[in-house]
Amino acid sequence: MTESHKTKFEFKAETKKLLDILIHSLYTSKDIFLRELISNSSDALDKLRFESNKGTDITDKDLPLEIKIGFDDKKNTITISDTGIGMTRDEMIANIGTIAKSGSEEFLKQLSENKEAVNNIIGRFGIGFYSVFMVAKEVIIKTKSFKKDEVAVEWKSDGLGDYEISDIDGDINRGTTIEIFLKDDAKEFSEKYRLESIIKKHSNFISFPIYLENEKINTIAAIWREPKSNLKKEQYDEFYKFLTYDNEEPFETIHTSVDAPIQFNSLLFIPKKSYEYWRFNRDDYGLDLYVRRVLIQHQNKELLPEYLSFVKGVVDSEDLPLNISRETLQENIVFTKIAQSVASNTLSDLIKVAKDSTERYAEFWKEHGRIFKLGYMDFSNAEKYQQLLRFNSSVSKDEKELVSFGDYVGRMKKDQKEIYYSLGNSKEAIDLNPHLEIFKSKGLEVLYLYDPVDEFVVSSIRKHKDFDFKSVDGVDLKELDKLEDVEKNEEPKEKFSKEDDKAFGKLLLKMKEILGERVTEVHESKRLKGSPSCLINPEDTMSSTMQKILKMSNQGMAMPPQKRLMEINKDHKLIKNLMNVFKKNESDQFIADTTEQLYESALLLEGNLEDPHKLVNRLNKMLTDASELYASSKNDK
Repeated sequence: MTESHKTKFEFKAETKKLLDILIHSLYTSKDIFLRELISNSSDALDKLRFESNKGTDITDKDLPLEIKIGFDDKKNTITISDTGIGMTRDEMIANIGTIAKSGSEEFLKQLSENKEAVNNIIGRFGIGFYSVFMVAKEVIIKTKSFKKDEVAVEWKSDGLGDYEISDIDGDINRGTTIEIFLKDDAKEFSEKYRLESIIKKHSNFISFPIYLENEKINTIAAIWREPKSNLKKEQYDEFYKFLTYDNEEPFETIHTSVDAPIQFNSLLFIPKKSYEYWRFNRDDYGLDLYVRRVLIQHQNKELLPEYLSFVKGVVDSEDLPLNISRETLQENIVFTKIAQSVASNTLSDLIKVAKDSTERYAEFWKEHGRIFKLGYMDFSNAEKYQQLLRFNSSVSKDEKELVSFGDYVGRMKKDQKEIYYSLGNSKEAIDLNPHLEIFKSKGLEVLYLYDPVDEFVVSSIRKHKDFDFKSVDGVDLKELDKLEDVEKNEEPKEKFSKEDDKAFGKLLLKMKEILGERVTEVHESKRLKGSPSCLINPEDTMSSTMQKILKMSNQGMAMPPQKRLMEINKDHKLIKNLMNVFKKNESDQFIADTTEQLYESALLLEGNLEDPHKLVNRLNKMLTDASELYASSKNDK
């Protein structure tokens, strides 16, 4: 083979400036060069296939469409060959001799301002080939066009200022071969394991076979680009295990292809088990973002909101630039639309799961519900998000049975205006909450919230459809009075005489005096049926549970203690006995002890009693006194 028609060219000024920045800047990821060159080869093969499908008469038409990569660790070289469309002499000068005209000045401006981001923005301006000079001291390109009777040409440069183009006489196959002579500090790229790892990371799903020293590397198909009708469950499961290293098959597979107004494919999986350890390794999530089968970003965290971080999978776009910076991604309108669509499709699939099988959805909720609940700030998907929330309730047969807002609303009373909820550690604990007594008597369902984040959820979303959420300890009794009782008290209430009413009023004042500034008021309860007392939050104030959460997170340290309102059930036997003691001696110590005990017992039930020692000591004293009275009465008999 002989060379003729050799011509030397100077790089254009902008190309020189670019090469200087590339060669003398520091890079966070030099392996980007191989991704770019493989992508260029894939594009060349795509173009050749297009011409072939058009019926164009092409040279070497029987050549297989493939990419071959070789290396020589002794000579410190790499070769990348493809059987694609190739280039003519003029195309070589236009494509390799200068930067693509579009945006070259803007590219150089960004590059000079942020050299550390070079590897993130190289491909945006059509100059991916130039990344090779991050690792190369010399590059030789030999190429032959698919067009009949076009001569093969060779391009050679050290990337320092000029390049040389020669015609190649002799027999050479269609396509392009790039021979890279590596710099001394880039010897790692002439080792098989290094090249293989880069190919598998960035180019594993290129549609054409990639051979490394005759071994096919990209053996896993990009099945997300296949029609769903062509795929079997076993193929989805195999890909999921390849992607996640999970031994189990996925709980749910979501395969979506969108053609308009934007074009992308996504293949998402919901694992059967949660790998979320609360607040541990929280950055280990995100979807892999591809552009035309080329990996652009591993674990992109903007494609799905964080409350869907349990979702694994890939998204492949046709419309994004092949290389794009993290910052530019967030501003790209195509990317934003893709992210919105991916999130919406995921939620829609979960809604279908919930509709088709409550048992199956309960399995999902058990594993992923705690993270999912953190989506209360996703206003763009608020309706779908609310459809998927689940809680326990007062009508559930046990603590495991789940209730949706739709279930709750479907069982609401005719004139009910609010959705009621109560917080506690367990179903048994909430069932014992004195605030629930009036709801039981009215036959009103109450949502049971066991997780500390649950109140943030209902407080943030504020309402479902036209119904506000209301905590049972902050409800307006006037609203409940409008609803009829479903439980009738079989025992008629004992009527109080005027003297008793007067004594009761004075007792309430005495109790307020004993409790002092800890309560705003002590008054008669209209809500209690079986308990002697309870503490109420004044309207539009923080619930007791929220106060507790803030204290636990140290946010409440600077907050003054919130004063509560104490309600007393005058029909309870304990209160009647206390009133009789009061009528005999308003200063009896039993009144003070009982008042303190009722107050601290209410705090204890809420989980807000900071020091139980006084309560226990007082209780022991009162039990001792009671036992002496009981023993004395037995002896008298």
